[in-house]
Amino acid sequence: MDNSVRGSGSAPGLERWMPSIYFVVGQAGWFACVIGAARGVAWIGVASAILLIAVHLRRVNRPLPEAKLIISVAIIGGLWESVLVSCGLLAYPDKALIPGLAPVWLLALWGLFAAQINTTYPWLKKRIMLAPVLGAIAGPLSFHAGAVLGALRFVRPWPAGVALACGWAVLLPLVIALSRRWDGVGQTSAEVGETEEIR
Repeated sequence: MDNSVRGSGSAPGLERWMPSIYFVVGQAGWFACVIGAARGVAWIGVASAILLIAVHLRRVNRPLPEAKLIISVAIIGGLWESVLVSCGLLAYPDKALIPGLAPVWLLALWGLFAAQINTTYPWLKKRIMLAPVLGAIAGPLSFHAGAVLGALRFVRPWPAGVALACGWAVLLPLVIALSRRWDGVGQTSAEVGETEEIR
């Protein structure tokens, strides 16, 4: 099983659907975080993201490297979001614990996104040159959707849009590079060798 997660009780046929399942669950987590923040109950999104990440770490082959990836991406994403806030480009109705920093639910959202890299988007690892383009397009679109739902506000729309596109063009390749270093889902070279020997 390359690029699949373990599941002691899951049927082998279910594994091929895991990328799609992770995508749907990830979208549900995104909506929980965004709508929760927009309604003033951000803790619901944070709790949902933490629960989904915990289940993910319980299922993967190697939880430690996967946890390192999730924590690293959450920190990097949180710092980036805080830069956008401190520069006056974005504003969030759900105030951060520390003024000038991004709200906690955004860190949870970044962690949830990291949990999808090795499960839903492993194909990006072989198409690293595509990552900046996808990041520059998908990143701003995601923020625009969040703004429409009321979870954030573009204080300076055009500069914010440009900053988001440029930032995501750098961040997505960086996240992909980290997922290559810390992949708790796919097989290691040793495991691949063992599989070949069995065959």
